[in-house]
Amino acid sequence: MTAAGEAPAKRRPALVYKPDYEVDFRDHVFPVDKYRQTYERVVTSGLTEHVELVEPENATRADLLLVHHPGYVADFMCSAHSPRMLSSELPVAEDIRDFFLMTTGASIAAVREAAAGGIGINLGGGFHHAFPGHAEGFCYINDIGVGIRRAKKDGLLRRVLVVDCDVHQGNGTAVIFAEDPDVFTFSIHQEHNYPLKQKSDLDIGLDDFAGDDEYLGHLTRTVPSLLDGHAPELVFYVAGADAYKDDQLGGLSLTKAGLAERDKIVIGEARRRGVPVAIAFAGGYAINPADVPDIHFATCRIAIELG
Repeated sequence: MTAAGEAPAKRRPALVYKPDYEVDFRDHVFPVDKYRQTYERVVTSGLTEHVELVEPENATRADLLLVHHPGYVADFMCSAHSPRMLSSELPVAEDIRDFFLMTTGASIAAVREAAAGGIGINLGGGFHHAFPGHAEGFCYINDIGVGIRRAKKDGLLRRVLVVDCDVHQGNGTAVIFAEDPDVFTFSIHQEHNYPLKQKSDLDIGLDDFAGDDEYLGHLTRTVPSLLDGHAPELVFYVAGADAYKDDQLGGLSLTKAGLAERDKIVIGEARRRGVPVAIAFAGGYAINPADVPDIHFATCRIAIELG
């Protein structure tokens, strides 16, 4: 308890992670080892002294049903080899199912921790291609949608701004919140790339090879106006690393310095207004695998500094 007239202590950013992120994706292109590598970078840098470490609980069937159709949830929970599961392009296996339950629970925790007044960082998550009724694009469960819906159900918040900066449009998230006026979805992405586009509340589709100046110019003009116009109680920031110039599945030309400036704009503009920020990492498939945890670590560092 603080003394009369004394300001309460600043809440430390929350970092949500557990060793179970080390799932085997077999020979899949998704670099799941980036989670451990990013966490190790945070530890060796000393940043753990400035955060609350939070171990997530697995999302429940009831949590998934806040977003996903009952038939699809049934298939997912029993690892069924059905068309709506195989469309993930991931292996269908119980350990991968459990990974998605865990990382979805981590987004629930990141939103909860952020909503308490600061920053919540899920070192995984951001699986924005999962639709209510089927998997897609390496995504079984839309943890962004589940995290937001669970927080709304628990009465933690109502109005949310999703800022999706992955190189691929957040098509599943756009569909999930299409009829929810309290959740504004904004996606800035490469236009001529996967996926088949859905309609977000605001989409900025960039031409191939767009670089730092163009990208950051859009963010500088757009993010403040969305924060002021929508007046969210929380920003869910999807901080994909695949807008990087050397990404194998992307076609934009952002540098690491540009991506760091992106993080500063999104997180900084929100925090200057007192808006909490939940963060998930989404994609990243750089030619040099070490570049991906470098980019994610920079996001963590910036979020912790601005938190």
